[in-house]
Amino acid sequence: MPLRPSRARGLFDGIPHRGAAAAAGYRAAPERDGDAIAAYVGMLARGERPDAYTFPSLLKAVARAPPSCARGVAPAAAVHAHVLKFGMERSAHAASALVSAYAAGGRGASARALLDACGRGMSVAWNALISGHCRGKRFGESCRSFADMVRDGVTSTPVTYVSVLSACGKGRDLLLGLQVHKRVVESGVLPDLKVENALVNMYAECADMDSAWKVFDGMQVRNVVSWTSLVSGLAGLGEVDRAREVFDCMPERDVVSWTAIIDGYIQAARFREALEMFRQMQYSNVRADEFTMVSVITACAQLGALEMGEWARVYMSRRGIRMDVFVGNALIDMYSKCGSVERALEVFKDMHSRDNFTWTAIILGLAVNGHGEEAIDMFHRMIRVSEAPDEVTFIGVLTACTHAGLVDKGREFFLSMIHSYKIAPNVVHYGCIIDLLGRAGKITEALETIDQMPMAPNSTILGSLLAACRVHGNLDTGELVAKRLLELDPENSMVYILLSNMYAKSNRWEDVRQFRQAIMEKGIKKEPGCSLIEMNGMIHEFVAGDQSHPMSKEIYSKLENVITDLKNVGYLPDITEVFVQVAEEEKKKIIYWHNEKLAIAFALLRSEPNTVIRIVKNLRMCLDCHNAIKLISRLYGREVVVRDRTHFHHFRHGFCSCKDYW
Repeated sequence: MPLRPSRARGLFDGIPHRGAAAAAGYRAAPERDGDAIAAYVGMLARGERPDAYTFPSLLKAVARAPPSCARGVAPAAAVHAHVLKFGMERSAHAASALVSAYAAGGRGASARALLDACGRGMSVAWNALISGHCRGKRFGESCRSFADMVRDGVTSTPVTYVSVLSACGKGRDLLLGLQVHKRVVESGVLPDLKVENALVNMYAECADMDSAWKVFDGMQVRNVVSWTSLVSGLAGLGEVDRAREVFDCMPERDVVSWTAIIDGYIQAARFREALEMFRQMQYSNVRADEFTMVSVITACAQLGALEMGEWARVYMSRRGIRMDVFVGNALIDMYSKCGSVERALEVFKDMHSRDNFTWTAIILGLAVNGHGEEAIDMFHRMIRVSEAPDEVTFIGVLTACTHAGLVDKGREFFLSMIHSYKIAPNVVHYGCIIDLLGRAGKITEALETIDQMPMAPNSTILGSLLAACRVHGNLDTGELVAKRLLELDPENSMVYILLSNMYAKSNRWEDVRQFRQAIMEKGIKKEPGCSLIEMNGMIHEFVAGDQSHPMSKEIYSKLENVITDLKNVGYLPDITEVFVQVAEEEKKKIIYWHNEKLAIAFALLRSEPNTVIRIVKNLRMCLDCHNAIKLISRLYGREVVVRDRTHFHHFRHGFCSCKDYW
């Protein structure tokens, strides 16, 4: 039975001469690294001497400890000073731990100097250097250190091969991996389970699944790590169904293998299946860890499953799963994508440690939920704490300027990104600027900006400007942009819809007729729309005119009542976006049965009064649904949050946060 940290501390306090136990007692519990450091300090205060086994565990603790425990290069140097002070510099354990710590911390020269001082013939020190660079994500340095070790004639051990193969895999260096594999075979270390697992994993990470299978098939003994490497490799290539077949054949599964298949479904955008796998994981009595929970929370974010996301947070608290910075970032993203920016801010404020992703996530969350000014204030806070923004951060800031209508501020941030932070704008940054200018009615400037872009505009950018032309009634530019957009994407049904609406507003009915005829002749079909809504922890999916839901009869009956209530307050269906050749009454029925309206009718039936209705839609919401939901929010006193492909819509009291909807 493993010893819990609290029990270890109790035993530690009762030992008269504790020595190496000071830090080693906590080494299996990263969340208690601060305790390990405090225990070491307390040991010194009592006049007790450390031994050679104390320092490896202490170095691991200071490397993993939060900033409040003095993390980074300085603590490694401080421990080095203590190694010298207590005469442990000749200990292979202490020296190799220092080499690894310096390499992992980015001080390769110091690590190499220490290795030279220890004696270049020590394989344990070389192994520490190779693994240290790998832990610090300097995979090229790790591989070069292995090459130097070979040139020096130092005998490689299984530990060496495991470390360098890990570096080859993570660095996607298949050529060197093949060379190391050849050396492994020639060395005679096989069969060795850890080395063979490292080979399977290296090939899988380098996307060479044929070689991974070949090694796997030739293994005399396999364990859960062997199987998990195949699952991860297949999932990484997008072959999640094959990954599932391998997963189902596994004789045993651990938390890593379960997390791998859950991640595979997430990478394939099959989020509902990811959550179903998590449920099966619970039934199998395998305890989740923080990595699993980041994946689960990510799936909740994509589905807009706020209830499930909240449950995941409670589950972590009850199970004692560490709420590290990655979990915090995932929660901020989840709450933001579910339209609950207040909860996202709560998580942000409660986080003891933040990184660049934390700040970027909260800035983006505020921006897309219509809190532009607050997002910009958060950016300035980020700068004040000396956290450097990256290209994604500026996407958030520019999005905030767009939602707040701050054109001059947006231009200022765009130039600052280029000149002050030396970040070259990509197509997404230009898309933000075009959207900003278009919303503000600066159509000519937006078009000029597109023409000056160093890369070709994509359909998103051109579609954004076309939508702006529709809102601001600029038909001439709209026709020009539509032509360019159709050259880029001839099957884009939204171009026909937007331009047809512009012709209708200008009473150019012959052009409307021709456009609709073109759609019929070319067989262009709009991508099927669907709306997702979470109710009592279950995800319900609706498509237009859907009859498959178990409550279809009640839903359509409720929807009829809703439409009647809307008509009583002046609602008139907008059928301009219906391109099916049917009678006008049939067009109205199609509009009435749109998937988001079905989802809302279901929510009105099943949810408590005054609760927020949250919907995730895969396409842009049509104008009719947008107008209808505004009225529904007023008539039924319900807040409705809809996340579609391009916008967040917060409907309250008959108003929408997006103001002029595209």
